[in-house]
Amino acid sequence: MKNDDETNFKNDAGANSKNGEGSYMKNSENSNRNFINENTHARNTERLARKKGMQKGVWITASVSFILLVIVMIIGFSHYNREQKKQFAMMEYQKQSFVEVLTTRDSVINEWMLTFDQIEKDLNMVKEKENVITLKSSDREFSKDKKQQILKDIEYINTLLDQNKKKIASLTAQLKNSGGTIKGLQIKVAELEASMKLREAEVSELKMALVDKDFEIGKLNTIMTDQQLAIAQKDEKISNQINEKNKAYVAYGTYKDLKARGLVSKEGGFLGLGKKESISAEFADSSFKQVNITELKEIPVNSKNAKLISEHPANSYEMITDANKHISSIEIKDPEQFWKISKYAVVEIKN
Repeated sequence: MKNDDETNFKNDAGANSKNGEGSYMKNSENSNRNFINENTHARNTERLARKKGMQKGVWITASVSFILLVIVMIIGFSHYNREQKKQFAMMEYQKQSFVEVLTTRDSVINEWMLTFDQIEKDLNMVKEKENVITLKSSDREFSKDKKQQILKDIEYINTLLDQNKKKIASLTAQLKNSGGTIKGLQIKVAELEASMKLREAEVSELKMALVDKDFEIGKLNTIMTDQQLAIAQKDEKISNQINEKNKAYVAYGTYKDLKARGLVSKEGGFLGLGKKESISAEFADSSFKQVNITELKEIPVNSKNAKLISEHPANSYEMITDANKHISSIEIKDPEQFWKISKYAVVEIKN
């Protein structure tokens, strides 16, 4: 029995020993497995953390890069805007400067053109005065008043020539100083200089003719003061206005002659019969003789028959006949009424 118990004890011990060894091995294996799992989990966790870190780093880098890019773009756009504004301001300044230059140039040219016109008017006035003086000085004897008027006219001419000579010299200097080569202006100035020299030569001859008629040369070379000139120009303007108001035009001749000059035509009638002469709608003043209505007392006719084509009140004129019953003239009995309807008188004569 004892042996059996020992044997059983041994067997239990062996079994227990084996069981213990088996449990230990199992525990060891489990421990190893757990360790491996823990290591694997740690590595996975570390890998995941690293991945998340990398992603976060990439996102932060991208965000920072984007912000920097935006800042650079804003700075660049701001700089671009400043440059654009600067260039625009420069272009606007250049444009304004160019406009000012053109405006100044146009203003100067307009001023020159006005001066040209005034010089031409003055030189024409000089010519008119020359003709008046020539006409007045054709008499052998002069009244005191006529002589004084001639001297006054000469003095006016001298003043106009002197002033306009200075104007031309000033224009020539301005044209040279401007540095421009405007051909039209240069030609105009040259023409005015030539006209001035011509007028001076004509006036010089007129003065010599007046000296021959006992005019003192010293009195023929005087020049008006500014005040005297202003008064003379004012009087001249008034005189011109009066002359313009009293200006009228007369033409006479046969129908054929008047038609050839474009002054009359025939209108109305039926089948070529009963047509009436009338003044043409368009004609040139040069086809008429200019007269002063305050001085013209009659229109010479000297023909067998005559009639007025132009319209005038019947009681304002009268046909004057001679001994041969020819119409010698048309007497203007009432100038104001005669010229009231028209300042153009057209007379058709028949020989």
